[in-house]
Amino acid sequence: MDKEIGKVIHYFDKAMVAVIRLTDSLKTGETVKFVHGENEFTQTIDSMEVEHEKIQSAKKGDEVAVKVEQKTHEGAKVYKVE
Repeated sequence: MDKEIGKVIHYFDKAMVAVIRLTDSLKTGETVKFVHGENEFTQTIDSMEVEHEKIQSAKKGDEVAVKVEQKTHEGAKVYKVE
């Protein structure tokens, strides 16, 4: 079962970058699903940044920027795919 781990709080259209406020931990290499209404897609987290610094893992409460493969929206829920 997929577990909700955060929500998209900003989305940068041109850069295809989503900023996620985490409610659980996240590591690079993990697979997540973005869900916003009928729009959903799954992808692996290849890299994450906090304040323009690349990181390997993030914890609850962090706000991380991740490159997304498809458009998403502010308010989209993010699930870790088990």
